[in-house]
Amino acid sequence: MDGVLFFDGHCGMCTRARNRLMRLDRTGRLRSEPLQRPGVAERLGVAAQRLPESAWWLDSSGAVFAGAKAMNAALSTARGTTVPMRIYSLPGVGRIQEWIYRWVAAHRYRFRGVTPLCESEPERCGPPRAS
Repeated sequence: MDGVLFFDGHCGMCTRARNRLMRLDRTGRLRSEPLQRPGVAERLGVAAQRLPESAWWLDSSGAVFAGAKAMNAALSTARGTTVPMRIYSLPGVGRIQEWIYRWVAAHRYRFRGVTPLCESEPERCGPPRAS
């Protein structure tokens, strides 16, 4: 499965997670883009207000996933295996992963990260964020 991981480019923890996934990519099929890039909501078919809720995955078939499922899809693509997606689909596992993901996402600006992508590469993120 090929696809694009969309992540919060203003978040240092999110950028760190994205960087780690990119380093794990042994297939060369994983791509990533910040949620702040113009046109992302339209590409995903998601209301713009919902974008900051989570990371998003758009695979080559057009399927869109959010949250833990999106991260599992990105990891599956990076490693060239369906194991992360199969584990996610085990009874109860996806629900637990989503609960953990939602908690982390709600507190993501409190976690240590790296320089957010939109600060280090502002040209990739579109217009500056309003303060």
